[in-house]
Amino acid sequence: MKKLLALSIFALLAFATSAQQRAVTETGLEVLLFDDGTWEYLDGNQALESEILTNPKAFIKSDKSSFLLKSVRTNIGIWLDPKQWSFKKAEGDDAAEYELKLKKGDLYGMLISEKIEISLESLKTAAFTNAVEAAPDVKIVHEEYRTVNGTKLLFMQMEGTLQGIKFTYLGYYFSGKSGTVQLITYTAQNLVEDYRAIAEELLNGFSEIK
Repeated sequence: MKKLLALSIFALLAFATSAQQRAVTETGLEVLLFDDGTWEYLDGNQALESEILTNPKAFIKSDKSSFLLKSVRTNIGIWLDPKQWSFKKAEGDDAAEYELKLKKGDLYGMLISEKIEISLESLKTAAFTNAVEAAPDVKIVHEEYRTVNGTKLLFMQMEGTLQGIKFTYLGYYFSGKSGTVQLITYTAQNLVEDYRAIAEELLNGFSEIK
């Protein structure tokens, strides 16, 4: 546990128990407050406080990615291999634009976009919080900043359990003047290494249209 230094940094939003309270920090992280003045993170939120390193490699689109799938909300497009991927407009989620599926396999993708611009750090927190709502045991197992086709992005790999299925998300997260974009691929945890190269090829098709 960490010592609670300044109670003013918490918005005391939640309920009290006999020995502890839940609270939310200024950065949106949920914690437990104890009577002795100490506190601890909930639901793996400690991962949100970790330092994010930058991968020095330059990531570029594959020569096989010949089709540009354009967002209608932002200036972002996804170069993909039409022989490998099928896609359609997303249903039932106002923030999602497209759903993608590997034609031969159990790998899926989604393009989520909004017109609001936020920091990558805030986007990370929002993405993780949304994942926790669906899968309370979700955790970030790897994260780094990358430069993809000249654009700085956040890469995150998250794992959790949804309806009894252990899944892995590999995703790129971007925010700029035209809006915020999440390009996510996902599959079962036992299949992720089989599909990692294909997932990364799709992710590396992420491009700003200038």
